[in-house]
Amino acid sequence: MQTTIRGTISGMARRANPAFALAVVVIPLSALGYALTVASIQQHTYVHVMAGVLWTGIDVFIGAVLGPVIGGLDEEESAAVFERLTPKTEFLLPSLATVAIASGIALALRIGYLADGDGWLALFTAANVIPILLLVGWRLDAWRDWRWQAPFGVATVGSLSWVALTVGAFPAIDPAIAVALAIVTILSVQGFGFLMPGELRIYREMTSERPDSGVIATIGKQNAMLGGLQGLFQLLLILDMVYLRYGGFPF
Repeated sequence: MQTTIRGTISGMARRANPAFALAVVVIPLSALGYALTVASIQQHTYVHVMAGVLWTGIDVFIGAVLGPVIGGLDEEESAAVFERLTPKTEFLLPSLATVAIASGIALALRIGYLADGDGWLALFTAANVIPILLLVGWRLDAWRDWRWQAPFGVATVGSLSWVALTVGAFPAIDPAIAVALAIVTILSVQGFGFLMPGELRIYREMTSERPDSGVIATIGKQNAMLGGLQGLFQLLLILDMVYLRYGGFPF
């Protein structure tokens, strides 16, 4: 991690437009706070669904529309697109993903799909946190950096301790919920462990003394393709949710 975290965030915010960066973080997180505290089940569901719809729609657009368009550009042109796009998506997509996932888990607990399922939550947390942090360390070449080592150590010990304390708390759950947890884990690990660090690498390259358009274009195209895969998994997750809600597939 070559620069300070605060410097990286402020630098990306300036490139994204500070008002945009602030809005796309504060508004979704405020909605999440509302859903987790005073919202009715219907309002909570609305927050979860809207965050998921926006997250899915952006990923599908990036993979199905933007990706093929950028694929036809040369390195300089592709890099120019990602230099403008990346600072915005680095704030927008993690915010939407966080709200969609957190509100979804909270909603499942609230309506009884994960009642007394501390073991499942502990396992889900460990399966997300540990791979994400390992990928972040690898993608940012930060394994020897104490700013990565400290949160990795705390998160790993904490999540595995929770798993150990809840070994016997694995009640039977609906298979559709198990599928949803598995898909969300894939989305979370891909998004926070691969896509987000990739965008940070693009920013690093953009702000280096001699930016390499080839590096920016390569990482950007990788992220665009993976964004399309994210969109596919999100559509599968929606299908799973429809099955859970209505007891069958919509066809």
